[in-house]
Amino acid sequence: MAKLTKKQKEALSKIEKNKIYNLTEASALVKEVNFAKFDASIDIAVRLGVDPRKANQMVRGVVSLPHGTGKDVKVLALVTPDKEAEAKEAGADYVGLDEYLQKIKDGWTDVDVIVTMPAVMGKLGPLGRILGPRGLMPNPKSGTVTMDIGKAVSEVKSGKIDFKVDKYGIIHAGIGKVSFEAEKIRENAAELIQTLVKLKPTAAKGTYVKSIYLSSTMSPGIAIDTKSVN
Repeated sequence: MAKLTKKQKEALSKIEKNKIYNLTEASALVKEVNFAKFDASIDIAVRLGVDPRKANQMVRGVVSLPHGTGKDVKVLALVTPDKEAEAKEAGADYVGLDEYLQKIKDGWTDVDVIVTMPAVMGKLGPLGRILGPRGLMPNPKSGTVTMDIGKAVSEVKSGKIDFKVDKYGIIHAGIGKVSFEAEKIRENAAELIQTLVKLKPTAAKGTYVKSIYLSSTMSPGIAIDTKSVN
């Protein structure tokens, strides 16, 4: 086991052993226990009482965080020429079609989100093996396949994120930066959690939100009382 540094020990000492914090307390504490020298990301992990192997218990969706993620999201808009101006005006970092499809075929994936149109999805199919594992394949359910390109780009740039339960029944999402005020962290976390509650599958039985942990990059996780957010 790796030896803890002085800063790691100091961070751990601020979290009371076996204590379950409410969301307001955790949102303030996550700033205090951060020991990274950069503006670390704030992450949330929500374990749900679902079996993701069953289609009727899959939980996935999108949420617009009220204060954004604090991250400069790089967006590629794969659109026909008539939509290029709309995409650029909305703030897309890269705009085009065939030249970017070729770049992706050649291995380029230096973007966070790809937005496209229904008519273009046929061309993206063969690139699934490249885009799929990286979570970059556009999807109508996440709003990244649409004719309203400007709106889609604007929402992504302003803090709209998509999420999907993993094979262990856990939702992982980045919801801000350590530099955020504690209240903004709390509001972003609450927005995601409430969205998850609304998406509870009817087939899910028993306790739905089993555990919630808040952490920053490299910091310990802080357990949150699920009753404080339901």
